[in-house]
This record gives sequence, structure tokens and C-alpha cells, in this order.
Amino acid sequence: MSRIDADVVFLGGSVVTVDDARPQAEALAVRDGRIAAVGDAADVRALVGPGTEVVDLAGGCLLPGFVEAHGHPVSLGFGTDGPIRDIRPTTVRTAEGVVAAIREAVATADPEHGAYLFGWDGLLQRGLVEPTRAWLDTLSPDRPLAVITNSAHAVYANSAALRASGITRDTPDPVGAHFVRDADGEPTGKGLEGGALAAIVGSALARRPPGPDTLRTNLAELNRVGVTTVGELAFHASRRPMVDALRAEGGLTARLRLYEASDPTLSTAVPLLNGDDMVRQVGIKTWADGSPWNGNIATSFPYLDTHATRVVLGLPCSHHGETNYDREAYRAIAEAYFAEGWQLACHAQGDVTTDMVLDVWEELLAQHPDMTDRRLRLEHCGAMTREQYDRAARLGVTCSLFMAHVRYWGEVLVDDLFGPRGEEWVAARSALGAGVRISLHNDGTVTPPDPLGNIMTGVTRRTESGRVLAPHETITVEQALRAQTLDAAWQLHADDVIGSLTPGKYADLVVLSADPRHTAPEAIGDIAVRATYLEGAPV
Repeated sequence: MSRIDADVVFLGGSVVTVDDARPQAEALAVRDGRIAAVGDAADVRALVGPGTEVVDLAGGCLLPGFVEAHGHPVSLGFGTDGPIRDIRPTTVRTAEGVVAAIREAVATADPEHGAYLFGWDGLLQRGLVEPTRAWLDTLSPDRPLAVITNSAHAVYANSAALRASGITRDTPDPVGAHFVRDADGEPTGKGLEGGALAAIVGSALARRPPGPDTLRTNLAELNRVGVTTVGELAFHASRRPMVDALRAEGGLTARLRLYEASDPTLSTAVPLLNGDDMVRQVGIKTWADGSPWNGNIATSFPYLDTHATRVVLGLPCSHHGETNYDREAYRAIAEAYFAEGWQLACHAQGDVTTDMVLDVWEELLAQHPDMTDRRLRLEHCGAMTREQYDRAARLGVTCSLFMAHVRYWGEVLVDDLFGPRGEEWVAARSALGAGVRISLHNDGTVTPPDPLGNIMTGVTRRTESGRVLAPHETITVEQALRAQTLDAAWQLHADDVIGSLTPGKYADLVVLSADPRHTAPEAIGDIAVRATYLEGAPV
């Protein structure tokens, strides 16, 4: 090892590299923002010079910075900032608190523009029932009032909000979305999917769109839990000035990998080769179905007939849900972007939806055999089966798993929605057993960013109350760590520069109070994040 003066040296703990060439080390050196050396303490200590900062790990653990492969730090700022009030279950835990927050929002809202809230979840905020247009009208007879669900796949509006948005019985459904209508064809106030949400709440966002401070806050929240790279899975060109402004201020504290939302033009103005290691658009995102919490995912098995499905979600008996697009419509979207060379990321929760997406992708891969290393991504994968994971592996498809579903909604999945089919929700071991590379994610504001919590849930499959779902689908700590570091970076086409503690890669690091590999599985989520570094600098 040649002698150089390192800028920073980390000593005094375990160094988990997630690099098969050397999985374990004692120390790490950083120079010019890159990893200069990884090895034995004595060898790395020799790189300490007069200006070197020496960081004592104090018995803790050094890891690659965590990667949130599926997040929304740019696109979902409206849910926690600006004109839309935050009523997520992590913010407002009770039904009474939600109703009180709505009343307060109506009372203090601008009379002309009305009140808008984000985060309704009757499955977790027990006691809520599906909000009707009539009920919302009693809360706000004259001012617009709209409530967005925590999944961001549905919105409920009162009569004034529909009038303000110009939505009538003659309004056509947006592509890939729809307005729910009653037997007479009148809008009920419920809208499903992004196009419907945009029609109802778009004017509210236009009054005060999230700015650089919102993105700064969201990235800081990710840094606090050890995240140094995040995929933005619903990017729109209108948000680029926000990113550019924060970068110009030197305020980007995590790398961004952007996935532009597909739109009816089936094109993007961004060239395939763009950006740099800090910010780059790498793919296109489409939503093939919706959310299990709203009933709009396509499944081969029915929802149960329970209070939750009938009253909280308002679903008919033996409900199966449906896709947002039929097969040919989705194929047209996928083919347009695939032919341009873009990586495709597709939201797919139901098993029927997953079959449709894999059918289309198999055709495209067969038609373009020269387009290799596409890393086509399935997102969330709630009801995906072992057979579907086998098929995905054969096609080279990768999966980003919403493991927090098990943690927060585990009992809901089994007892309220799907019975035994809910037990194996997000079947991580089946994915790995098939040979699929996976990541674990928190999906932006839907659940709090928590890589260590994801690792803990992947290893234990314990819900918040301690119930274990499908223990045969647990994965090892080492597998879960890869899913939050190197394999997540690989999904983002960033594994050449981040994801493992390999000399030459960026020194994006997280310091933990303990080594997850030597911690009781159920206590991994309690490990403290002591520090997070981007290119060797603390953030």
C-alpha cells in the first residue's frame, strides 16, 4: 500500500464493506472525496499525516451510505410543506385527531382557495370511514376541501372543490386515472391515481409550489437515517428548477437519481446521456395499478368481506381491483420509452398487474435483444408470487420491495384485506431465491425513511405489534444490508461509484453505534446513526 496523506481516516470499529473482494476491514481512509484505502488498522493508520482527521468509531460500525432506491424527496414535498396540511398516520395517529385537523384547516383556510390535507389512512387511523362528498360538504359547505390518502393514490373532494376544479359529469377521465361516479354518472368526489389528484389539488400546489427549502429538509431527513443516495420515482420537469437552485447553493446533501413520470406524449425532453454522479435522470416511471389501501390493485384473489373493506375502503363484496391501463395501453407507454433506451420502473402491487407488466417486458426484450443491461424495475411488488419472481429473474428484471408494508400494515393485510394471501406480502426470500436483485425502500412520505427499520423487518418480518408474518420469507442481515446499499445502487445504475466501501468509489458513508450483523434482529431498528458522510464530508 503506497503512502499518501489521507484527508480522513476511520478507525476503532468494524468496517462492513459490502464488497465481496474484502467483506470485512478494520479501517478506511478518504482522500479527495473518494475511498483511498480499506484494510487493517495498522496499514490505514500509516496514511495519517499532519492534516488528517482521525475519526474514532468508538466500537461502532462503518458502512456504505444507505441507498433509498424508491423515494420522493422532490415530488412529494407538497405533502409536508406548502398549502397542503400533513395528517399522515406518523403525524396524526387517531381518527379524532384527523377530524380535528380537517376542521381546523377549514376554519383557517383562505375562503377562496379552501383546505387541502394529505395522509388519510382509515386502516391505521382506526375509527375513520371512507369520506363521502356529503360528509365533506358538512365540514366545509362553501369552501373547497380535499383530502388525499396516505398512499397518494386517491383523493376525496367536497362539492366546492369539484366546482373549483371544473369537474362535472362530462369531464373525461385522465389517462391512467379516473373520477369515481355514482349510478347517475355524477362524480362522487373520489378520484383515483395521479391524473385525478392533479385535477383536484393542482391549483392548490400552483399557489405555493415546494421550493429548495422543502428539498433541503427532505434530504436532511434522509441524511439523519444514513441515506446518501435516493431515487426520485415521480420526477417532473417542473421540479428541475428546485433541484438546480439547491445545488447552486451547495445544499444537495444526497445524490439524486431521477425517474421521470411517463405522460401522454410518451416522450421526454431529457437526453439519455445527462447529468453527473450527483444528479442524473436514469429512467421513466409508470403506475400500472394503485394501492392495496385504496382497493385499486389488480389481484387474482378477492379482498375479504370485512368492516375495513366495506366501510373504511368502500369496496364491494369479492372485490379484485383493476389495472390503471389495459395491456395494449401499457405496452404503448413501455415501448415508446424502452425504444429510446430508458430504464423502465413500473409500480405493480397486484399479481395480475405483475403478469401484465412482465408480459409486455418479455415482448420488448425479445424484440430488442441488443439492448442489454436494462435493469427493468418492478416497484413495491406486494402480491408478487414465487413463480413471478422466477420469471422476473429469467428476464433480468429487478425488484424494489416496500418492506415497511409488513411492519406498519401487517395485521391489516392479513386480518382486514387478504387473509392468508397477505401473509407472504413482499416475499423477499422468494425474490432472492429466484436470483432477483432487490432493494428495500420507504416510498417517500408514505412511511418515514428508515433503512435500519427495513433491514430489521426483512430479517424478522415482525409488525409493529410484534406479530411475525411468513417467517419462511425472512432474509439474512447480510442480504438486507446489500438491499439497502450495493444492490439498491445497482438498481439506480450507480453501483460503479457508490454502494460498497471499495477503493475509488465515493466516500459516502454511515457510522452506526453497532454492527447490525452482531445485533439481535429485533433490535436492529434501534441502532443509532452517529454520522452520515457524503464524499468524506459530514452531512
